[in-house]
Amino acid sequence: MIIIPAIDLKGGRCVRLAQGDFNRTTVYGEHPADVAERWQDKGAERIHVVDLDGSLVGSPQNREAIGDIIRAVSIPVELGGGIRDMETIASYAKLGVRWIILGTAALRNPELVQEACRTFADQIILGIDARDEMVAVQGWTETTSLTAIDLIRSYRDCQISAVVYTDIRRDGMETGVNIEATEALARAIKIPVIASGGVGGIGDIEKLLEIEDSGVIGVIAGRALYTGALSLEEAIRKTKEKREV
Repeated sequence: MIIIPAIDLKGGRCVRLAQGDFNRTTVYGEHPADVAERWQDKGAERIHVVDLDGSLVGSPQNREAIGDIIRAVSIPVELGGGIRDMETIASYAKLGVRWIILGTAALRNPELVQEACRTFADQIILGIDARDEMVAVQGWTETTSLTAIDLIRSYRDCQISAVVYTDIRRDGMETGVNIEATEALARAIKIPVIASGGVGGIGDIEKLLEIEDSGVIGVIAGRALYTGALSLEEAIRKTKEKREV
């Protein structure tokens, strides 16, 4: 399991939201590329980037900042937010994005996901954001009546690289990862799962390592890293100790 620092972009800056609420924003960096470099220097093996503005309007809004991040680091970048057509997917792949995350499109445009998987094999990640286990879309502003497991299973014949599973109610709150829901999802599907939402400290990393065999390959950490509640170096050390056992 790897630790993946998150960089959420809003207005070209690095921010964090509380429970996906755009009105509860904290700015953690004016220059996201510098933030990405800092996480790389501390040992990160991957960076998770979200274009928050893009997720709301349905098209890229922070392309310049994204390009700056990619040029600043040598580790791979996964990106989500506002990616709703093949043109955008292709342009981000050309820019150097290693994995492209499809969230709202996964629910509203299955044909796009299928085409993307055929064209960019193993570069597509499903971004499943859930509120009380029900899928939420459009920058988390709309909650559907579809469960995360049902949505993912509809893509069982596609070459999906991984699923990022976010518990919205815990995201940005440092209240602890929803271990039970994450494990249940990972065991119900055959696609690797990346946990997201609620990381509050090293205890969450230890709990996730205990369910790693269910198919959890990584965890995205945001606010806890920025506030210092979680040390990236300590978290990485824990994962490496597990690998050596």
